Amino acid sequence: MSASANGTGRARPLGKRLRILGLSLRWMPGIALAGPGSRRTTADLIERAARRYPARTFVRFDGTSRTYRRYNANANRIAHWALERGLGRGDVVALLMENRPEYLEVWAGLAKVGATTALLNTNLTGAALRHVLEASGCTTLVVGSECIDTWASVGLERPADIDVFVAGDPRHASVVLPPGAKSLESEIAPYSDQNPLRSVRSELRGGDPLFYIYTSGTTGLPKAARFSHARFMGGGLYSLLSGMTRRDTLYCPLPLYHTVGGVMAVNAVLRAGGTLALARRFSASRFWKDVVEMQATGFQYIGELCRYLLAAPPCDEERGHALRFCVGNGLRPDIWAAFQERFGIPHITEFYGATESNVSLVNLEGVRGSIGRPPPGMKLDLVRWDVEKEAHVRGADGRCVRARTGESGELIGRISEGRTAAGRFEGYTSREATEKKVLRDVFREGDAWFRSGDLLRRDARGFYFFVDRIGDTFRWKGENVSTQEVAEALSCDPAVKLAAVYGVEVPGCEGRAGMAALVLEDGAQLDGEELHARLSQALPSYARPAFLRVRSQAELTGTFKVRKVELQAQGFDPERVDDPLYYRDDAARTFSALTPQVLADICSGEVKL
Repeated sequence: MSASANGTGRARPLGKRLRILGLSLRWMPGIALAGPGSRRTTADLIERAARRYPARTFVRFDGTSRTYRRYNANANRIAHWALERGLGRGDVVALLMENRPEYLEVWAGLAKVGATTALLNTNLTGAALRHVLEASGCTTLVVGSECIDTWASVGLERPADIDVFVAGDPRHASVVLPPGAKSLESEIAPYSDQNPLRSVRSELRGGDPLFYIYTSGTTGLPKAARFSHARFMGGGLYSLLSGMTRRDTLYCPLPLYHTVGGVMAVNAVLRAGGTLALARRFSASRFWKDVVEMQATGFQYIGELCRYLLAAPPCDEERGHALRFCVGNGLRPDIWAAFQERFGIPHITEFYGATESNVSLVNLEGVRGSIGRPPPGMKLDLVRWDVEKEAHVRGADGRCVRARTGESGELIGRISEGRTAAGRFEGYTSREATEKKVLRDVFREGDAWFRSGDLLRRDARGFYFFVDRIGDTFRWKGENVSTQEVAEALSCDPAVKLAAVYGVEVPGCEGRAGMAALVLEDGAQLDGEELHARLSQALPSYARPAFLRVRSQAELTGTFKVRKVELQAQGFDPERVDDPLYYRDDAARTFSALTPQVLADICSGEVKL
């Protein structure tokens, strides 16, 4: 039994540490060499994998497979086509396509000539899609035929100076091209499948942007984060530290336009010489069938995915798999044990990081609920954050105050411009957005630190635990309320499928009262008394939601995060909200219907919250 599966959450100290040391010695040297000034780039990693493992399966998808040799050959046709079009270092090509092998080949070919690929979220439409296109500064768009309608949603205001090429989806026999668009397959067919000369990217360096990866946009329009070749080269480290080898098949149902799926899973497979089992999208009903049919030995997760799997009805495949490990982020303490034990997963590697972040943490020791500890040499800290003032706490000397053990604080990372990718903050395409993420004069005059925007706490052993996002934590009755803690308590109710928690202003009251938008399980009804009793046991009075909103479904990002900004703006007025609304009726020990009259009584102070 693994240390993480022994039911205690305690690691076996010596054996675990020796294993971690051995894995680090195996993978770290090559990753460390790929610094911002290095000539070694992602293109070299791809070509090296094709030389070493030509006949080995690189990707399985939808009943098909392709080898490393074929993957590289198809990428080469893209590269030679791009060169003919004059694309190279400094040029941006946008990619709008669902998960499939062609996605990986397009950006790989562009990487070989030094061009940057802007990875577009396939869930964006209309004005939001137009925004990310304009923010990328692209001159070329490659769109999968399955996304033609998405592209069309931009409407007549589509940028006229972008050349559009449509990549056919093997599921569709024929494709009707949009006006002015060309077929990518027809374009690249005449070109060579041999590696382009390295001289075509002689000026390319590790610090140059490989991708623009967009933030999820949960609190506004997405921002384009720069993601360099150097960062990609180290991007699969946590999967590799899980013990992944060339004999492993890593299942990835996460979107390739985000870092966890598109960088971490792909990089780990390329480095190890393993196989990527790729799903077009996540499906709770298909997940375990895919894992078994694709012979996966590991999978990539995010926390929301784990919740959906736990909520799904049991199936034979969920215990009939060959999994050795899974790796990801966001697996919360309230479901960790249940998830690991129900599905029989020997080892879970939880990590912390973000697309634009210069800091990371990894839990290789199986401490349930922890996002881990920092790798050796990483410069990070926790500084106190005043939720009410929405500002960092500074001492009499004007410097930030470090959070004590067990106290929450914002995670910050020291920004450096060293010879490796460690500590670098590459920022966004927007200078203004970049500057907002930098905290200056933190511990001494002139120092600069990256702001994660996350509140964490650290225990006496040095393990870190996620508390909440800054802006999500709110203050009510003179106390700080963590939306994450409240959401976890709500999710323990068997009727609740999904819970989004946020603070709302109440006339005549200081701070913000808690409100939760709930999506219930199919056929379930809200039991106000049961939920009131459950929350009374799980949460202090100030943290219990004052208002509930029951929705048929939630608007999610591509990584299953709920968009709260609209929910918060709509508030709890029954005249403005079509969904059923409830308020916490402590006198009756239930959640009662929120009517216009009750709302008036709350606003006048007759009904106390």
